Amino acid sequence: MNDLIRILLVEDDLNLGFMLREYLEQEGFDTKLYRDGESGLQGYLKGQFDLCILDLMLPKMDGFRLAEKIREDGKRVPVIMLTARSMSEDKVKGFSLGIDDYVTKPFDEKELVCRINAILQRVNDASVKKQEPTEFTIGSYSYCCLNQTLSGPTEERRLTKKEAAILKILCEHKNEIVDRSELLKSVWGDDDYFMGRSLDVFISKLRKYLKDDPNLSIESIPSVGLILNVI
Repeated sequence: MNDLIRILLVEDDLNLGFMLREYLEQEGFDTKLYRDGESGLQGYLKGQFDLCILDLMLPKMDGFRLAEKIREDGKRVPVIMLTARSMSEDKVKGFSLGIDDYVTKPFDEKELVCRINAILQRVNDASVKKQEPTEFTIGSYSYCCLNQTLSGPTEERRLTKKEAAILKILCEHKNEIVDRSELLKSVWGDDDYFMGRSLDVFISKLRKYLKDDPNLSIESIPSVGLILNVI
C-alpha cells in the first residue's frame, strides 16, 4: 500500500518532527521534513508528494495558509493537519479548505499511519473509479453508462437499471465469458433460482435491443455463463 509513497511533513517541533519522520520511514514512506510553512511550501512545489502532514501552528506561514497554497497548485494531494487544539471552529475552517483529516496532539503513531493508509486507499479507489470507461462501442451500437442509453442504427433507448447493469458488465468483458453466478451477485446481490430466471428475461430483452447488428450476439453457455460476442 505504501510502496514509494512520498510524504511532505511540516513540523516546527524538532524532536517530534525527527521522531515522526523516522517512524514513517520505518513504515516504508519516503518522508521529507520541513520546519516552517515557507520552506514547506517550497519543498512541496519542488517535489512530487502523495500526501502532506502539516502542523497547524507553524512559523512564517501557518498550516491553514500552507494548505491553501497547496490547494492552489491544483493537484488533489491529501492533507492531514496536526494540531494541539481540538476547537471545532479550527476543524470547520480546515475542512472548508479541503483538509482530509485532523490528528490532535498527542497522538499514537500507529493511528496516524492507519489514517494515512485509509486516506490513500480512498484516493486510489476514487482514481480507479474515475478511470472506468463510461461509454462502450459494440458493433454498430454505442452504450453510455452515465445516461443508461443504448444507441443503434435505427433508434436510441434508455435502459432500465438492471438492463444497464447487465449490459455494462457484458461490455466490460466483451468476447469473454462472464460467470453467471458472479453476474447475478453483481446485479442482484445474490444467486438463486428466481433471480436466475429474471436474468434470463433481461438477457432476452437485450438480445432484441441488439438484433439490428448481425455481428453481435449474447451467447448462453450452459452451466457456465454468458458472453457478448462482437465480431
